[in-house]
Amino acid sequence: MMKQIALILILTLLIPACGTNSSYVQQAASGVWQAQLLAEEGAEPGLGFVVQFTVSGTGGTLSFSSFQFLTSNPCFPVSGNGLAPAGSMSLQVNTTTFQVTGSFDFTVSANGNTLALTGNVTGTENGVTGTQLSNGSVLGSWTLTGTGACASASGSFMMTQSSS
Repeated sequence: MMKQIALILILTLLIPACGTNSSYVQQAASGVWQAQLLAEEGAEPGLGFVVQFTVSGTGGTLSFSSFQFLTSNPCFPVSGNGLAPAGSMSLQVNTTTFQVTGSFDFTVSANGNTLALTGNVTGTENGVTGTQLSNGSVLGSWTLTGTGACASASGSFMMTQSSS
């Protein structure tokens, strides 16, 4: 009877780990990503930016090493002090197909203006060591709130992971 209880206890502890997706995919999403924001008809032309971040833990908090808009715009400085990016990327991998899916949330604030992006991540995991996301992309929507010309705008965006 004690052996059966011990076996049930061991299986109870092991079974939840069999189907879980470790945080390895989270860290594998780290790197350089480029985004292009498309504006709704009649709005200012879309913004674009390049960002480099690391992803940490199962919550997917982003830590930024660089962020830069690709063009000047009336709402934000191109780069440097004053830009405050924040966000998360939470990923799951299908261990049979190695397809990666997840969610992406991002904001950058400066000069009283805030750009917020929300989207869905897709990509593939290499299936060998479980440590590299490739062909990563994010599709979603963005909103801009703030003052003056930056008071209210929205649209869609696409963000792609650099291959290097």
